[in-house]
Amino acid sequence: MNEMRYSDYTAKIEYDPEDRVFVGHIAGIRDIVSFHGATVEELESAFQEAVEHYLEVCVKIGQKPQRSYSGKLTLRIPPEVHLAVATAAETDRKSINQWAADVLREAASAHPPYSTIR
Repeated sequence: MNEMRYSDYTAKIEYDPEDRVFVGHIAGIRDIVSFHGATVEELESAFQEAVEHYLEVCVKIGQKPQRSYSGKLTLRIPPEVHLAVATAAETDRKSINQWAADVLREAASAHPPYSTIR
């Protein structure tokens, strides 16, 4: 498992062998929020504290906290691509949405460390 969830946030977790700690970064937001811990328990606690601190700072500076992406994506593509997508989805007996989600998941997982999907 290389991710954690707390509240509405997901964090990508890595292990730093040099410092012998787990390091996490909140994924899916533009702000940079990181945390670390030597054990899973420390990491979970640090993640929760980092999220709560982030939310407090946002209130303090009058900034709306960023949230992870909703899962809704609107695309504008040429009609011939739309036709090809619809044909491929029908051939695979899937909706266009499911077909596109599967294709995008596969493409994103081929590009670590940006992938946070399983």
